[in-house]
Amino acid sequence: MATVASTSYTAISFADRIRAAYADFKAARDLRAKYVETVRELESLDNRELTDLGISRYDIRGIAQKHVYGT
Repeated sequence: MATVASTSYTAISFADRIRAAYADFKAARDLRAKYVETVRELESLDNRELTDLGISRYDIRGIAQKHVYGT
């Protein structure tokens, strides 16, 4: 007795992969720009303003990372 196996799958085209990679790149670039802007804004504050906010200069990058990336 002969059996036939039929496998059906949806192939993702090369163009779709390129579009997805470009969209991922744009999203990462936008997040990076937001991170850099946040760091720049916090670094522009003087020590008194940072102290009023409860932030030390050492914590600026970590705070910006948590704010932008959520980690």
